[in-house]
Amino acid sequence: MSATPDAHPLDLSAYLAQQRPKGDGLIVVIQAVADACKQISALVARGALANVLGAAGGAQNVQGEDQKKLDVISNDILIAAAEACGQVAAIASEEEDDVLAFPDRAPRGPHLLLFDPLDGSSNIDVNVSIGTIFSVLPAPDHPIAAGDFLQPGRRQLAAGYALYGPQTTLVLTLDEGVAVFTLDPTTGAWLQTADAVTIPRSTQEFAINMSNRRHWAEPVRAYIDECVAGRDGPRGKDFNMRWIASMVADVHRILGRGGVFLYPWDKREPNRAGKLRLLYEANPLGLLVERAGGRITNAHEPILDLQPTALHQRVSVVLGAAEEVERVTAAHRAPAPIHA
Repeated sequence: MSATPDAHPLDLSAYLAQQRPKGDGLIVVIQAVADACKQISALVARGALANVLGAAGGAQNVQGEDQKKLDVISNDILIAAAEACGQVAAIASEEEDDVLAFPDRAPRGPHLLLFDPLDGSSNIDVNVSIGTIFSVLPAPDHPIAAGDFLQPGRRQLAAGYALYGPQTTLVLTLDEGVAVFTLDPTTGAWLQTADAVTIPRSTQEFAINMSNRRHWAEPVRAYIDECVAGRDGPRGKDFNMRWIASMVADVHRILGRGGVFLYPWDKREPNRAGKLRLLYEANPLGLLVERAGGRITNAHEPILDLQPTALHQRVSVVLGAAEEVERVTAAHRAPAPIHA
């Protein structure tokens, strides 16, 4: 990520004012999400001291996954922030069965907010990076229903994530480009620390859960085998593998230094298109990746062009360096072994 050259970096409010000089409700939504992420960051930092680690009393989300305390708390914080800002008509969350439309008596605006309140839940209790992913879509004038959230990713008005790691960072795209902000723990301000983020077209680093190799489709196995073969194989260069098991953290690394991330279909659940959520993970992170010059597909076509069919729809994901994403996608169109 390219460092901001200004010795006095913009805070988030000033940056948003530059992006939208006349101001609008979208700025209010982004600021509300950023403030919510500050609260979540403080809880993540305190961890066991705040009694927020561990399971949420056996509760499960709509996907049948065990919820962590921080999943539930983060979800509640974001819902409260969305309702209070007065610019959101309804929300959809990975942790909620259905959409939540705010009552008519509350101020509401022309935006829909979607989020994964805490991505990487398996890492919460072991002090590994986790994050909040969010997406903003235009809202219709009529009463909100689940179908109103089923918009292709290219219709997003804004997208981003907060990463809770050694530093808390906010990565954001509005109309174009990708900007990065770091939370100053002494002042509580989001200060811009990178801009014009660009993902190199080429890479020598991939991220995938290698333990699932036996379950992958042949094009994915062939691609990874060629990477692992290194300079003695058909690619003629050595690759490194990285895997954090937190998509938001893996994407942040790719935005920072390049790489390719794969979470493919596998034969254990042959009727499911993939593991990751289209609306809460793939679309918002995909918009960031494309705005940074990378690519994202479901191994067949661009994810941002997909027409969603369900609120909790799942999808295969290949994202990052354009050359590698194109290579994997081409292999699925013509699944013979790929060679340089």
